[in-house]
Amino acid sequence: MLTLDLTKPLAKAFARMKPQIEAISLPDGYKLEWGGEYESSKDAQKALGSGLPAGFLAMFLISVLLFGRVRQPLIIWLIVPMAAVGVVSGLLATDMPFGFMSLLGFLSLFGMLIKNAIVLIEEIDLQIQEGLEAKVAIITASASRLRPVALAAITTILGMAPLLSDAFFADMSVTIMGGLAFATILTMIAVPVFYSIFYKVSYRAK
Repeated sequence: MLTLDLTKPLAKAFARMKPQIEAISLPDGYKLEWGGEYESSKDAQKALGSGLPAGFLAMFLISVLLFGRVRQPLIIWLIVPMAAVGVVSGLLATDMPFGFMSLLGFLSLFGMLIKNAIVLIEEIDLQIQEGLEAKVAIITASASRLRPVALAAITTILGMAPLLSDAFFADMSVTIMGGLAFATILTMIAVPVFYSIFYKVSYRAK
């Protein structure tokens, strides 16, 4: 007997039903195809995946044009994949599936993380242009940008919190909240580290 807990996300309910329904033997000449939301979600993911490479390339080119150099954009794009750690941790902690809405949430994180990294790197460059030594500029810029970056992340996380009780948007909100919380902390640590490595900034006392 097939029983479903309607309080669980739809993806979990479908995962339980699918093998049991596909195990049903069909007469000759008949076949089973999945439609409805499953088919729509599958088609949407396929369409989204085909457009991602061109979108990422355009975003990278825009960041290169913004700074006029390649090293800063490389630092920014090295940070973006690290958000996956926070996303996976959040989904595992809440026992949520990584479905289409989670994918949308993960992609929306890219813009937030790129914005945070741009704010920090631009401040470092401005400090250096004003005459500060590179290592001093990195430390000063990181300290000065910590509050606005953290506040922006906190307000976004709190804004997503009401969606946790929504069965349709819960996995997307967990993805954004977990990924943004982890990536914001990581950005304030990894960006100065990568900047120091790319520009060979030494912190040793002379």
